[in-house]
This record gives sequence, structure tokens and C-alpha cells, in this order.
Amino acid sequence: MANIQYYDVILKPVVTEKSMELMGEKKYTFLVHPEATKSQVKEAVEKMFNGTKVESVNTMNCPGKKRRVRGTMQFGKTAKTKKAIVKLTADSAEIEIFEGL
Repeated sequence: MANIQYYDVILKPVVTEKSMELMGEKKYTFLVHPEATKSQVKEAVEKMFNGTKVESVNTMNCPGKKRRVRGTMQFGKTAKTKKAIVKLTADSAEIEIFEGL
């Protein structure tokens, strides 16, 4: 397995209607490195966002989708991704990047 540092684990936040509803329950959704483990995601969130305490982490692997290439009958695949839903404890601070949304 690759040596992944905590700042390489979280790639970007996921901003969808469903993820915005989950923020009311202190659950935040991120795209993470495909080889990152749950403990690495927990460590990365606690180090990158001050005052946060992670209660649990749920991850899901999303396989790449089959797409047509240049309008012909050739097919390619998009990249596979991994998402993580991070639940914070009740006394934890909010994550600032989601505040204005």
C-alpha cells in the first residue's frame, strides 16, 4: 500500500442536495484517496480542521462508469473514486468550508 500522508487523503468535499441535508446531522461527505483507510480519513479530518472530533467514518468505493469515446462505438472508463461520510461528535466544532453553503 502507498504511503499516504494526512494532507493527501481528502481530495475535495462533495456538495450535493443529499450531502447538504446530512450536514444537519453533523455528517460531512468528502472524496478521498482510493487507497485511504477509515482510520486515515479520521486522522486527516481531525488534523486538517481544528476542533473536530470524529465519531465514525463510512466509506464507499464507486467504480468507474463506461463512456463512449468521440461518438463512435469505442468505449472507455472514467476513473474510480472513493467517498467517505464522516460523522462528528455532538461537542465537536463544525467544519468551516461548509459554513457559507
